[in-house]
Amino acid sequence: MGRLTEAVKHLLIINVILFFATMIYGGQMQEWLALSFPESNGFRWWQIISHMFMHWSVVHILFNMYALWAFGTPLEQNWGRNKFLFFYFSAGLGSVILYTSVNYYFFNQGLDTLINAGFTKSQLMEALASPNGIDSEILKKYAPSDVVDNFVSSYYGKGAGASGAIYGILVAFAFMYSEARLMLIFLPVPIKAKYFVPLLIAVDLIFGIGNVNTGIAHFAHIGGALIGFLMMWYWKKNEFNDKHWD
Repeated sequence: MGRLTEAVKHLLIINVILFFATMIYGGQMQEWLALSFPESNGFRWWQIISHMFMHWSVVHILFNMYALWAFGTPLEQNWGRNKFLFFYFSAGLGSVILYTSVNYYFFNQGLDTLINAGFTKSQLMEALASPNGIDSEILKKYAPSDVVDNFVSSYYGKGAGASGAIYGILVAFAFMYSEARLMLIFLPVPIKAKYFVPLLIAVDLIFGIGNVNTGIAHFAHIGGALIGFLMMWYWKKNEFNDKHWD
């Protein structure tokens, strides 16, 4: 992997600084910078970018920053800074789009179900935005529990982390270094990158479609991976190289 490249180094520094700032200022930093649902009062436009630099735990940031260093360094060495950053943030934005779209699906599903049960949209939105929040147990008397849970979590949930961008980086690495052998922590057997990365994405897809509550935003991962794949496919087809960027 060689030396620490410029863009990767700066991304690492910003992520670490904001992680420690979050430890000091806690909920206020999360409120400002983590990604809120666009229909909620907490949403701010800059969260579309700032959430990529927020992490919930030491394990969360360690995993993402290790992946950024391990897989991002050879990509930046090959592409140059500008192309790497363009790819990184594009994958991150792809993650936002799919993650938010899925949340909208669950939110609208719950909204429609509860309106059909006799509530009005204004009643529900006022309750969601109230200081004490909405009482999901009352709503479960009028709609299925899973529909209510998804409705409420879509509104109140906050997205944070570089994972979407990192999954784009993983896909790019698998394109460019397909024969490189990688290992999963829970499966200590070397696997070629061209098999390793699709396996990770398949696990996210299974958990995401199954709506398995693992505390991980699986569709954010898939969104980053999807944009990463489309960009790599397009660049390979059109032979986009470094001279287009630097």
